[in-house]
Amino acid sequence: MLSNYIKIALKVLGRRKFFTFISLFGITLTLVVLMVAAAILDNAFAPQQPESRFDRVIGTYIIGIYGEHGGTTTSPGYRFVDKYVRGLSRAEATSIFTGSSAMVMYHDRRKLETHIRRTDGEYWRILDFKFLEGGPYTEADNQNASFVAVITDDMRERLYGPNASALGKTFELDGQRFRVVGVVPAVPITRRVGFSEIWAPIRTTKGEYQKAMIGNFNAIVLARSRSDFDALRNEFQQRLTHFEFDDPKSQNRVVAGLDTLFEATARGIVGNQTDVDRPMMLRLVLIAMALLFVTLPTVNLVSINLSRILERASEIGARKAFGASSRTLVGQFVMENVVLTVIGGTIAFALATWILAAISSAQFIPYAIFTVNLRIFGYGMLLAAFFGIVSGVYPAWRMSRMHPVNALRGGAQ
Repeated sequence: MLSNYIKIALKVLGRRKFFTFISLFGITLTLVVLMVAAAILDNAFAPQQPESRFDRVIGTYIIGIYGEHGGTTTSPGYRFVDKYVRGLSRAEATSIFTGSSAMVMYHDRRKLETHIRRTDGEYWRILDFKFLEGGPYTEADNQNASFVAVITDDMRERLYGPNASALGKTFELDGQRFRVVGVVPAVPITRRVGFSEIWAPIRTTKGEYQKAMIGNFNAIVLARSRSDFDALRNEFQQRLTHFEFDDPKSQNRVVAGLDTLFEATARGIVGNQTDVDRPMMLRLVLIAMALLFVTLPTVNLVSINLSRILERASEIGARKAFGASSRTLVGQFVMENVVLTVIGGTIAFALATWILAAISSAQFIPYAIFTVNLRIFGYGMLLAAFFGIVSGVYPAWRMSRMHPVNALRGGAQ
């Protein structure tokens, strides 16, 4: 029965080429936009190198210190993450590092723009970098404030030229001379923790950074498994009950959490002080935006399908007169719509792959390589099928109520 429905659907779609083209255009355009958006979000949040272990990593990226007359929401300082995040009992490893800072450097009389991140030695244990040359610096290098650095292959080429080795060579940045000990592939700027072009030990940071509760630092915790997340969060919140305010007279509340990258994004967008389920709120917003985007083409497709029904009224009337049940006709019409949307989804997948390859080649987002993986393709096909069913239900219901005599006369109810 299903194979017959599909064969009939293909013949009908081939017979009405104009309606088929208009419908395919709307479906394909909608799904292309959604697939491209999903691929970009997947690139930012799904675990992949060098953040391939982030399915069991949580971190502190945003804190808020508040009082009766306002407060501050910002990145934590070194003292905060060192005192309240480091050493959690169920942590397999903990790393403290700065945000990636844009800087200008001069090398061989050339001006180069770059990004640097200062990290401890544990950073290289939690993140999964593939080293093209050398290896990471160690926690001993950090404690000794050794002027060593890891750079990307792109930075190596900009500093020393194509096909050159960088190991043991030096460069100067912000008045400090670093020796290269490792080279890694370039990391997309969409990777919040992994991105930089130069990495150096925290203790090479200039100025007094150790005593600040707020600043430019983050911390990540590698759990033994995701089942340890709740225990780690509870222990962290217990530590915050003994938080030492710099000014207890004007500050009385600290708000922070151990978040996944998506939860941290939700905390930044929805708000640090709100008590709602931030990740769920952000998911609902993204779903609502997707549904709103899909609504217009769905309504248009419903209108086109109603026109197709009226055009086929005599056919429907004849089939009902010869005993075809409403269920059979509805099933056939919905299947036609599903076949149409699956074809549109397949075209959209091919177009989205081409568009993402073009975006990657153009480097609109530095070092990012976007792809439509099988997971996104599967979601796209499910969305296409859902799209087809929803846009076909009402026209199919209208068709099922059509009286054979009226249908034979042209479709009047």
